Amino acid sequence: MTQPNTNAAPTSPDTNADTVKTTSKKDDISHRLYEDVLALVLGTMVVSLGVTLYSESVLVTGSTAGAALLIEHATGLSFGVIFFLINLPFYWLAFKRMGTAFTVKTFIAVALVSGFSKLTPMMVDFHMLNPVYAAIAGGALMGIGLLMLFRHRAGLGGVNILALYLQENFGIRAGYVQLGVDMVILLIAFLTLPFDKVLLSILGAVVLNLIIALNHRPGRYLAAR
Repeated sequence: MTQPNTNAAPTSPDTNADTVKTTSKKDDISHRLYEDVLALVLGTMVVSLGVTLYSESVLVTGSTAGAALLIEHATGLSFGVIFFLINLPFYWLAFKRMGTAFTVKTFIAVALVSGFSKLTPMMVDFHMLNPVYAAIAGGALMGIGLLMLFRHRAGLGGVNILALYLQENFGIRAGYVQLGVDMVILLIAFLTLPFDKVLLSILGAVVLNLIIALNHRPGRYLAAR
């Protein structure tokens, strides 16, 4: 028969209560409404500034934003309108797989990027913009903005929705999924853009997706749904 451990330290009710309080505080990691609002506004502003750098330098990125930029360069139509319309088919997947909250926040984020992308050129005037700087800084800005949105369970539609779904359900990093799709879009860009512009766009895509891959790993940042 096993003898009781008489050397074990007694556990007082006060100690248990303190443990419960500490655990509950650690578990309460859900974002407040104002935190989500700030993240959506600031994240989309940062993304829009990166998109503006690309638009001014005639560069292209990946995902649906890259497709919208390609159409803008080829037709002269507004990026904001194209970007908003091209994302509409992906909301069904977001609703079915990622939930209502994610879908609503993503819809709002796409609408904000569409609006900010029209307002930003009115607020910022580039008399001289080095294309290498635009590729690196623009890719970094879009990556940082997307990271802010991802951490508040939002995206920018299209491939972002697919990438987050694969990460949350199969453990495949969102950054690597996007990088693969982005490379396909950038290869298509060789048909419409000068060779040097596409090379710079690829550089920017690598910067963007490295930021996401290195900072948005499964389990590293978990927010309550």
